[in-house]
Amino acid sequence: MGSGPNGLAAAITLARAGQRVTLLEAVDSVGGGARSAELTLPGFVHDVCSAIYPFAELSPFFKSVDLAARGLRWLVPPLAIGHPLDDGTSVVLERDLEATALGFGNQHDADAYRSLLGPLVEHLDELLPHLLAPFHVPLRPVLALRMAAFGLTAIQSATQVGRRFHGERARALWAGASAHAILPLTEPLSAATGLIMLATAHAGGWPIPEGGAGRVSGAMAEEFRALGGEIETGRRVDRLSDLPEHEIAMFDVAPTALARIARDSLPAGYARRLERYRYGAAAFKLDIALDGPVPWRDERLLEAGTVHLGPTLEDIARSELDASNGLHSPRPFVLLAQQSLFDGTRAPAGKHTVWAYCHVPNGSAVDMTEPVLRQVERFAPGFRERILAQVATGPAEMEEANANYVGGDIACGRFDMGQLFTRPSWRILDPYSTPNHRLYLCSAAAPPGPGVHGMSGHNAARSALRRAKN
Repeated sequence: MGSGPNGLAAAITLARAGQRVTLLEAVDSVGGGARSAELTLPGFVHDVCSAIYPFAELSPFFKSVDLAARGLRWLVPPLAIGHPLDDGTSVVLERDLEATALGFGNQHDADAYRSLLGPLVEHLDELLPHLLAPFHVPLRPVLALRMAAFGLTAIQSATQVGRRFHGERARALWAGASAHAILPLTEPLSAATGLIMLATAHAGGWPIPEGGAGRVSGAMAEEFRALGGEIETGRRVDRLSDLPEHEIAMFDVAPTALARIARDSLPAGYARRLERYRYGAAAFKLDIALDGPVPWRDERLLEAGTVHLGPTLEDIARSELDASNGLHSPRPFVLLAQQSLFDGTRAPAGKHTVWAYCHVPNGSAVDMTEPVLRQVERFAPGFRERILAQVATGPAEMEEANANYVGGDIACGRFDMGQLFTRPSWRILDPYSTPNHRLYLCSAAAPPGPGVHGMSGHNAARSALRRAKN
């Protein structure tokens, strides 16, 4: 139940194992957070939620599926990340780690960056399957030591790790990457996201799918059908009795939704723990149609797929703390993607699209359009003059588009120390299983958590297959 990337990954994994699988989706199209639509004007293709894919060609699941044969083409911008500063220059992340380090402009920060990211980037292919899995200790001693080294840094706060850098440029790049955690940068574990985001940017370049996010889900759906799977859209499930006859049921849903749907088939204590699952700050998004590219002061930003608008570590930390504390920053940290610069299918000739969002308190009803636009205009004077149309999507609309985004939380749960090993509940060794051997959770609420990697679904399906054999 649920056809987001994790639901599709679970369905494909089960079908490849020879199981007969039916995928149910409540709305009229598959994809969950990986969908696209003409939200502003005809001919302008916008991504409804996810837009940039750090794990696209790195995830073990995606590596195992030939989605190119299903028509999916990944496009890699020259620069994964651009981060403008108030002096008119920008710090950028290039695929080459050494070139990125030298761009900081001082030897201390270059050395600190090499020390922080070098080992992780060098061994990412070996480490990522373990980082994208439930808690476990690798059997190989060398790999276990590398995982431990990563963990000792990852468990720190982003501000702690940020003290390794002395200059504004390196600190800004680090803070922007870490803010993808949707946590205050002062909280433990916020450094983990910064490490993973920067490492995947060096290793894979943060690709975008040609034609829009919906192409990812479409290719996965085609692969599933080719394996004999069936998809039924417009099939809302409010209780277990709404499901067709089945041996097992896998839920790409939020934990609170699973508790509601399956309450009578789960122990009361487990259901209560699911109901107490905590959600984090939300997203407020703008989709914008433009009469030309964003007029950045630093034209090098036209090479970047993602632009982080902060500009300093202190600015970003303040904005993220506000969102977590129920406040709305007047100068929010903005994550902006400009896919049409690299994908001519996204807009009519000479026109462009922008996808931008900031973090706000969960369930917020405040319109953040003006603060977001001001932040873009701050680094791209004349931006407003190029706007042809725009659509704002607040937390309530986010949840309406995808029920897993409770209160607008696009991470499907706060990814903090309190929910690191207990996401979604206290079943650390097999978090996808439930006390009912026929029910499984395969959403981003289960490890490894948010991100379009398919691993929560893939791991959940493997769990179900193992238990079936026993």
